Amino acid sequence: MSEAAPEKIANEALPDIDRRLVLATQAGLPLHARPWHWLAAELGVEPGLVMARIQAMLDDGRIRRIGVLPNHYRLGYVANGMSVWDVPDDRIAEVGEQVGRLHSVSHCYQRPRHLPDWPYNLFAMVHGHDRQEVMHEVETIAGLLGDLARSHDVLFSTRILKKTGLRIGG
Repeated sequence: MSEAAPEKIANEALPDIDRRLVLATQAGLPLHARPWHWLAAELGVEPGLVMARIQAMLDDGRIRRIGVLPNHYRLGYVANGMSVWDVPDDRIAEVGEQVGRLHSVSHCYQRPRHLPDWPYNLFAMVHGHDRQEVMHEVETIAGLLGDLARSHDVLFSTRILKKTGLRIGG
C-alpha cells in the first residue's frame, strides 16, 4: 500500500466525523476543564482528531466561531435593553470597542442608519437584574461617550425568543 492510501481512507471518513462532531456539539459543550477531550471520549476518537476537525471547519467556514453564550435569565439578569446610539461614523470603531468591553454589555455592533426616522448606528445590548440597573448602565455608557453620543434610546425586551444555532438531524 502506498503512502497516499491511508490519507485517502482518512479523508473519506472525515465527513462522518464532522457530522458526528456537529451533532454532539450543536446543543453546547459541557462546562468541563478539557471539553475537546471530553468530546473525543464521547465519540470514541482521539482528542487531536477532534481539535483538527474543528479547526478545519473553522478554516473553511462551516463553523464561523466558537463562543460562550450565557443564559442571562438563568443568571438572574432578567432585564435586557438594546441601547442605540447616534455617534459619528468616523469614531464608531473606537467607541464601539470601548462600549463592548463594559461588563454589562454582551454584544455591541454597528448598524446602518435609516434617516430621517432612525439616526442610530451603534447598538449595545445591556443586561441587568431590573430595568433600573439597565438604565444605570446605559448612563455609564453615556458618560463614556460624552459629546460623541448625539442621541440615544433604550429598547427593552418584552419576551424571550428561543436562541439556537443551526441544527442538523441525527
